[in-house]
Amino acid sequence: METETASATFVLIHGGGSSSWDWHLVEPELRRLGHDVIAVDLPIEDAGNGIAELADAVVAACADRRRLAVVAHSFGGLVAPVACARIEAELLVLLAAMIPEPGESATQWWSATGYDGLGIAMGTREEEIDVFYNGVPDELIAAAYEHEHDHAGGWSDPSPLQAWPDVPTRYLLCRDDHCFPPDFTRAHVADRLGITPDEIDGGHMIALARPRALAERLHRFWNERHDAR
Repeated sequence: METETASATFVLIHGGGSSSWDWHLVEPELRRLGHDVIAVDLPIEDAGNGIAELADAVVAACADRRRLAVVAHSFGGLVAPVACARIEAELLVLLAAMIPEPGESATQWWSATGYDGLGIAMGTREEEIDVFYNGVPDELIAAAYEHEHDHAGGWSDPSPLQAWPDVPTRYLLCRDDHCFPPDFTRAHVADRLGITPDEIDGGHMIALARPRALAERLHRFWNERHDAR
């Protein structure tokens, strides 16, 4: 039986080329469930910012906050464990996220994990929408493109991660994800974290497509956090 615990401060980290806007539908749902929320804007536009500098933005956003639950989407998965090594997080949730190895760059991740061999096409706008936004209403897809950011930083420098942080960690796989397909993701999670991912219906941008279901799952993870890795 799930036992209600003290509320969290959810720290939400967006993916590549995006912004905190990605979480704007999830935030009120988490607040409805009694939690506080910080949606971080990573300074990805500056090519001089590596993963360490992106993690700095997360750490700064969390200053003087307690009961932290860090949630990282997609590219944000490379940033979150670095930040969690420097803050007193009580939970880390990777949502359809990349999982780094110590010293590995974001650019190296694609080949090291075998992702390059999947042949996922993203060259046209139609392909990009199918890969990233399947299941998202048309009006939100249009708004997402208006809120996208140039992503110059954090790609080529080695990850400063030295070891996985000592934080209970969950991975939430999206069953309808066309960007990180379920079979690929299950193997990726097993290889890099040694755990079985949790699963939820929805595509890669589930925060836009199914915000209430996502918030309720995150709320449950918080209540179950002492049972996580």
